[in-house]
Amino acid sequence: MVRIPDEIRRDVLHACRCLYERGLVAGTDGNISVRLSRDRLLATPTGMSKGFLQPDDLVVCDLEGRQVAGKRRLTTEIRIHLAAYRERDDVCAVVHAHPPYATAFAVARKSLDERIMPEAYIAVGKVALTAYGTPSTTELEDSIRPAVSEHDAILLANHGAMTLGRDVLSAYHRMEALEQLARISALTQMIGEARALTPEELKRLEEIRSIYGAPSPNVPCWHCGWTPDEGRHTGGQHTHGSGPMPSTMAPPATAEPAAAPLAAGGPRHAVLPRPQGYMEPAVHWAGNPPIWERRAATDREAQVRDLARRALREVRGAER
Repeated sequence: MVRIPDEIRRDVLHACRCLYERGLVAGTDGNISVRLSRDRLLATPTGMSKGFLQPDDLVVCDLEGRQVAGKRRLTTEIRIHLAAYRERDDVCAVVHAHPPYATAFAVARKSLDERIMPEAYIAVGKVALTAYGTPSTTELEDSIRPAVSEHDAILLANHGAMTLGRDVLSAYHRMEALEQLARISALTQMIGEARALTPEELKRLEEIRSIYGAPSPNVPCWHCGWTPDEGRHTGGQHTHGSGPMPSTMAPPATAEPAAAPLAAGGPRHAVLPRPQGYMEPAVHWAGNPPIWERRAATDREAQVRDLARRALREVRGAER
């Protein structure tokens, strides 16, 4: 039996209702999936409105698209989700929808420029536009595979859009931000020509990325402390938000402790020593563990956390 955490069910149903209520899907359009483990996915069923789904309507499948649990039938568009999960181990959730403005750009086969707005540059990232593929076929799956390796937001020609994330809500928020970018782009074209941010302005955005709630690309790996700066010196590549680390570029497995961080010009974060016999993970996870490896807080941990928060509020109050 596949264990499905209650919070993941809640997040999926919440995202489904938001898609429906905000007009990002119509009728039985759209689908959402999330990883339960490295090779198990929780997904929405086929032929049901996303605004009326119940917890028991969700189904479980493997990375081959075989349904392994659930009373409903798996979405017929699971193939495009599988393409993302197979290509990128750092993707933990996929949202596919038909948001009107974004889909209009997809139908016109015109791409979107995320550089016109700071929020789009940070929250959406570079938007891909794929070739047309017949829905629910390998044709569509094949058309998006080249795009998912380097993009978290994708327009599907004459079809719709899909967004990727580290969890369900981040993938949903990216879909909402993508539609906002498309809407503003369409309105701007009615007024005049959009002016993209300059390279210097984009550089300053990167420097304040954390203000927007986006993690720094230099956050250490949750598993081993590896950083992108370390990767630049060793030939590795961090995966967060930029696709999987190619096996030919992965840092070699080692049984020795890692070398000390470089001094001047080295990583901003100290690289944690590897234990004896430690094997490098296939994918580096920036900042947080993968969703299926996160520990639930114990009662004792929750009590300590609440006491710490209360003490912090009292200290801040006394400083005023």
